[in-house]
Amino acid sequence: MAKDKQAVDNRHYDVILAPHITEKATLLTEQDAYVFKVATKATKPEIKAAVEAIFGKTVKSVNTILQKGKTKKWKGTPYTKSDIKKAIVTLAAGESIDITEGAR
Repeated sequence: MAKDKQAVDNRHYDVILAPHITEKATLLTEQDAYVFKVATKATKPEIKAAVEAIFGKTVKSVNTILQKGKTKKWKGTPYTKSDIKKAIVTLAAGESIDITEGAR
């Protein structure tokens, strides 16, 4: 059975959740690197395939960071923020992604 294009696109959108826009992430764009929030179970090859499919760019490398949720208190009751996985995606030389424009 052949996989239809719609199912593949939905899977890619489940891997890449949102762009992570901070001061440090903005500085990385000068080096053709972009930061995305990704699913916690996503692997580097899945992230690479998703960025290439959604944005149509060539990915050079993918580095991932698993940020553990902090313990906070609200009205004296402790709670834990959820864990976040971020991916730093480096594109081939000369390619760029306009994060504010959106995906195709």
